Amino acid sequence: MTTPRLKNLYQETIVPKLTNQFQYTNVHQVPKLVKVTVNRGLGEAAQNAKALEASINEIAVITGQKPVVTRAKKAIAGFKIRQGMPVGIMVTLRGQKMYAFLDRLVSLALPRIRDFRGVSPKSFDGRGNYTLGVREQLIFPEVEYDSIDQIRGLDISIITTAKNDEEGRALLKELGMPFRDQ
Repeated sequence: MTTPRLKNLYQETIVPKLTNQFQYTNVHQVPKLVKVTVNRGLGEAAQNAKALEASINEIAVITGQKPVVTRAKKAIAGFKIRQGMPVGIMVTLRGQKMYAFLDRLVSLALPRIRDFRGVSPKSFDGRGNYTLGVREQLIFPEVEYDSIDQIRGLDISIITTAKNDEEGRALLKELGMPFRDQ
C-alpha cells in the first residue's frame, strides 16, 4: 500500500518547516497527527432504528471504516432515553485511513460547503487539538444525494501531539486546513 499524499507532505516539507519555525532541537518534538474521530449524535435513534442504520452506512462510506454505536450511560426521562439505548455513532481513524480522510476533508469536502470562507481558527482546545462541526453530510463526494433520508451533521476532532494551540494551528495550516482570518 502506498503512503498517502498528506503523510509524504508532512514528512518531507512540514517537519523541516515547523522545526525552523518553533526552533525544535529534536525531530520528535515536532507536532504530528495522532487520530481523527468522526462522531454523530443521534437522539432520534431511540425511536427510529432506521435512522441509526442509515447513519452507520453513511459514516462507513465517508470514513472507510465501520462505526461503533455509542449508548446512553444514564436514563434521562426528559429526552425519553433509557440506559443502554443507542444515542450516537463514532469512528476513530489512525494511520493510513486518517491521512486519507483528512486529505479528502481538506481538498474535496470543505470547499464544497456553500458560501465557504474557511473554518474557524478558534475551535482549538488549548492543547493543540481541533474540533470542527459539519452541518450536512452532502459535502462529502462519497455520499449520494438520492441515498440519504435526512440531512444530519457530524463532528470531526483532529487530535495532535502539539503542546499548545499555536503549534496545532501551524501544523493544520501546513496540512492544508483552510482557516479564515479573524
